Amino acid sequence: MTRQRARVDRIACPWLISRFVDRYAVFLFVPGDQVMAVAKRENAIPYDVPGVELGHHGDRCSFDAFLDKYKLDDSALQALALIVRGADTAARQLTPESAGLYALATGFQAIARDDHDNMVRQFPAYDALYAYCRAKIGAR
Repeated sequence: MTRQRARVDRIACPWLISRFVDRYAVFLFVPGDQVMAVAKRENAIPYDVPGVELGHHGDRCSFDAFLDKYKLDDSALQALALIVRGADTAARQLTPESAGLYALATGFQAIARDDHDNMVRQFPAYDALYAYCRAKIGAR
């Protein structure tokens, strides 16, 4: 459960969970001021909101928090985390791909009907980025 009008981290995290943790997970998007109340009512796990375990901590974003919590130590996911972190924070220069991911995510956010449509549209981009990271790691 997170804030509506998702862009980078709030789409990357559902991709990560659905691909590597729980393919049947359900994601809820609500106004930011309602996340904690709705999470409590729905017995949902809030993410990417201030003060939660699965949120930003220091220079790390929610995607990093999910990797840590679920002990996902795949090298390609770690490389993808850097791209996501750069795209989701002011550190767009963190990786060469980060600014491009931010641009794509902003465009998808603009054309999507809602956050679930946004997930459907963006998940193939994360699949491709993960494949890219796997190939890049394998090339070393």
